[in-house]
Amino acid sequence: MDISANALTAIYTAVKLHFNQGRESYRPLWEEIATLVPSTTAQENYAWLGEFSRLREWIGDRQINRMKAHDYSIKNKKFEATEGIPADYIEDDTYGVLMPKFADMGYAAATHPDEMVFALLANGFAQKCYDGQFFFDTDHPVGPEGQEQSVANLQEGAGKPWFLLDTRRPLKPLIFQRRRDYRLLAKTDAGTSDHVFMADEYLYGVDARVNVGFGFWQQAFASKAALDEANFDGAVAGMMAHKSDKGRPLGINPSVLVVGPSNRAAAKALIETQTKANGASNPNYQAVKVMVVPWLD
Repeated sequence: MDISANALTAIYTAVKLHFNQGRESYRPLWEEIATLVPSTTAQENYAWLGEFSRLREWIGDRQINRMKAHDYSIKNKKFEATEGIPADYIEDDTYGVLMPKFADMGYAAATHPDEMVFALLANGFAQKCYDGQFFFDTDHPVGPEGQEQSVANLQEGAGKPWFLLDTRRPLKPLIFQRRRDYRLLAKTDAGTSDHVFMADEYLYGVDARVNVGFGFWQQAFASKAALDEANFDGAVAGMMAHKSDKGRPLGINPSVLVVGPSNRAAAKALIETQTKANGASNPNYQAVKVMVVPWLD
């Protein structure tokens, strides 16, 4: 096959087709626990985090809810993956054998947000959120300024972590910030590409500008204790007891239990079994949705 402009256009069409097929073959998980926030600058500031909205009976003048200002921002990062097709494969008309790797590139683009979001969740024990504390911590300050009390969203232990999340609100516990979506580009012009000229190889790559961050810590609870009925009930009770700085209940109600493969069996037994081993009914049957994530172990 001659390496003509028409031939390169046909190859790009094939590459794009397989890339899209690979990308569409994966159903992302991150959308269930993170909110997509479109970004228009190099970084976005989330100083408004810290107070949940609430309506009150209108008596007298409006009361302006002046939020605490928090210094929390998410800076966009660039990510890429690049593959090459040697010119010999095009001349010999054998480039078709390389198409599966472009399908895999599309699959990688689809899974990348999941990898980022769940890596952030797992790192919540050591990465700070809007209030300056680790996202999962034992001393989040809650209350009027000067009268704060420490509140925990963490249960200590020595096992693999599991997480309870309230994902019912418009702003979920985590944030996926997207400045530029994943796109496929080609470098195939020998007249303008040094790589094509020097290496005799045609390049195809995907890139994006995205990042992840934390939302409200009150909507998340982490435990490294055993995933059993007592610890699960304690985590649920702790989340439902959360109050605002003004002392009102936040209405937190966990909806998703996120576990890694090592806690899969325990999660299924705790949540998806109608009766216990002793024959008694299971009060936590379908209390939350179980999400098993391979990136957490």
